[in-house]
Amino acid sequence: MRWWLAPLLAVAAWFAYTLTPFWSLYEFAAAVQAGDAAAIEQRVNFRTLRLSLARQISAAVKADSTSLDPRERQRIADAAGAFALPIMESALTPKAVIDLLDDGWPQGADLAAPANRHERRDGLRIPDLKRLLRYYLASDMRGFRSVVVAVPPDRPRHEQFRIRLRLRDWGWRLVDIELSDDLRRRIGEKAAAGAARLREGRSASDKAAPDAAPPP
Repeated sequence: MRWWLAPLLAVAAWFAYTLTPFWSLYEFAAAVQAGDAAAIEQRVNFRTLRLSLARQISAAVKADSTSLDPRERQRIADAAGAFALPIMESALTPKAVIDLLDDGWPQGADLAAPANRHERRDGLRIPDLKRLLRYYLASDMRGFRSVVVAVPPDRPRHEQFRIRLRLRDWGWRLVDIELSDDLRRRIGEKAAAGAARLREGRSASDKAAPDAAPPP
């Protein structure tokens, strides 16, 4: 074997390996569009997804309350957790993952969608090889065991969400969904607004409560 064949074979082998997660992505997209909850459950690591969503929602709430002083911001963030938790929990079922990925927006979370959202084109859809190639070009291989893919690949960054696939037990599984900027902002606004209403309600109750009479 000539010496120059070794690097060529290495490059070819690496290229072939980088294609393997996209066959899994193709099957995953088909399961999303078919609403196959059983197939989704087998392909998602819900533990890591929960941790990721918790971090993102916490960051979104903090970002939405930056105009407040630190103490007030912490109170808002703590109270907002009660409102953000149902949103996070709703993404921890196969059906909710389908709800998010099929068009890029979680209808079950009761969040107002942007008026300019492109229905049924913002989700994880791979109808043909041409579309699969777009996903490949929009991906970022992170070492040997992880790849991040922008969805949809041809939308502006603030309208995209990103999914992370990780190799485990000879198969690629979804371990993370990085929410779009639009969606994180909506979650932060809803959580902060709910926390503010809770805070105002408590303040009103405190004012309405009569002062305790001093002992004689």
